[in-house]
Amino acid sequence: MSENIIQQKTYTLALDVIKVYKDLIDRKKEFVISRQLLRCGTSVGANVEEAIGGQSDKDFFMKITIAYKEARETRYWLRLLKDSGFLDSITAQVLDDKCTEVCRILSKIQITMKAKHKIYA
Repeated sequence: MSENIIQQKTYTLALDVIKVYKDLIDRKKEFVISRQLLRCGTSVGANVEEAIGGQSDKDFFMKITIAYKEARETRYWLRLLKDSGFLDSITAQVLDDKCTEVCRILSKIQITMKAKHKIYA
């Protein structure tokens, strides 16, 4: 079975976040905010994977919602790292664009689930 688009995009995002994290701790010696970025940036894909393996539509919806929140938090830490001078603007923008795309996809999934199951509205 092939992976779906949100699985692919969140996995790629996680890999990119790991690379940025490693660079931040190795070159910039930044250990606190980069750790926050690592945690939420990799959590997005983990929650998508849990959603796909969910036991019910409600379980799926809740995990997708958590993934969406984690993606938004990732964007926050990226902005903070950029604005504090730890992350260059180009890298921050590329990752922010990826996070924004993931947020849009996750949001559309939520909207579809709400329309399909009125109980979430």
